[in-house]
Amino acid sequence: MRPMKFNFQDFLLKVKKGLGDLKLKLNFGGKETTTHIAMEKRRAIAGYVFISPFLLGLIFFFLYPFLQSVIFSFNSIQIGTQGYEMTGVGFGNYHRAFMVHPTFRRVLVESIIQMITDVPLIIIFSFFAANLINQKFRGRAVARAIFFLPVILTSGIILAVENNDLLLGIMSGAIQPDTAAGAVRALELRTLLLETRLHPRFVGYIIDAVDRLYEIVKASGVQILIFLAGLQTISPSLYEASTMEGATGWENFWKITFPMISPLILVNTVYTVIYSFTNPNNPVMEIIKNTAFAESRFGFSSAIAWVYFLVILGILGILIGVISRWVFYHD
Repeated sequence: MRPMKFNFQDFLLKVKKGLGDLKLKLNFGGKETTTHIAMEKRRAIAGYVFISPFLLGLIFFFLYPFLQSVIFSFNSIQIGTQGYEMTGVGFGNYHRAFMVHPTFRRVLVESIIQMITDVPLIIIFSFFAANLINQKFRGRAVARAIFFLPVILTSGIILAVENNDLLLGIMSGAIQPDTAAGAVRALELRTLLLETRLHPRFVGYIIDAVDRLYEIVKASGVQILIFLAGLQTISPSLYEASTMEGATGWENFWKITFPMISPLILVNTVYTVIYSFTNPNNPVMEIIKNTAFAESRFGFSSAIAWVYFLVILGILGILIGVISRWVFYHD
C-alpha cells in the first residue's frame, strides 16, 4: 500500500474555505454575519449615492425657499431698490384668501371637483391601455411609442404653442364643419347609454369623458408606462398554473393581474392627483402665479400657496389611507 502524499498548500486552502463557510453560517445572538452586514452596508451606501442628487437639491435649492415662503405668508412684502421689506400681518393673508379674495374659494372647490372627475378616468384609461399594449402582437413597439407621444406633446415648444391656443385654434378651425355631426353622434351615444338603464349622472360622466378624450390621453402617458412595467413583472407561471386549474381570463384578471398591480394603482393615483393640482393650466396655480409676479403681492401669494399645499396634502392623506387597505404586496 503506497503512502498518501500530504500537500500542505491544498490543506491550507481547505482550512481557509472551511473557516469561510463557518463564518457565513455562524449567527451570534440572532444577528447577521459579518459578511452579510458588510453587504448591507455596501447596499445602503449605494442607495445613498443614488438619492444624493435629490438630497443635495432638497437641501441647497428647495429647503430655504420652502421655509422662506412660510415666513412670507405671515408678512406683507414691499419691494424696494435695496431689496424687500417685511411687515408682519399675522394671519391677515390667510383671512384675505378665504374672506376677501373674490374667486379663490370657488376656484379651489372647482379644482378639487375637477380632480375627482379626472383621476378615475385617467387611471382606468391608462390601465386599459397598458393591458392592451402588453399583449403580443405585430407592431407592439410602435403602439407603445404612440401611447407615449402625449408625454412628448406636453413638453417643450409644443406645450408653449398649445398654451398660446395656436394649435388648438387651427384644429378647431379644421373641425368646425363637423360640429353638427359631432353633436348628433354625442346625442346618439347618450340615447344608447340611457337605453341601457344607466343612471343619468353616470351617462353624463361618460359623455364628458368622451368629449375630453384628448386631455385624458395627454395626461396618461406616464401612468401607462408605470402600469406596463408592473404588468411585465408578473410571472407567466402564475397564469399557467391558474389556467391549468380551470380559471378563465376574467378570473385571472381579478385574482392575479389586479392584486399584483394594486401597488401601482396607488402610485399612479398619487402621481395623477399631484399632476392635476400642479398643472400650469390649473386655475389655482394661475392665481398664485399672477398674484406673485403680476401684482407683486408675494406674501399673499405665499399664503394662497400654503393653503393649496395643505389641501393637496390632506386629499393625498385620505386617498392613501383608503386605497392602501386594498393594496396587495407580493413578497
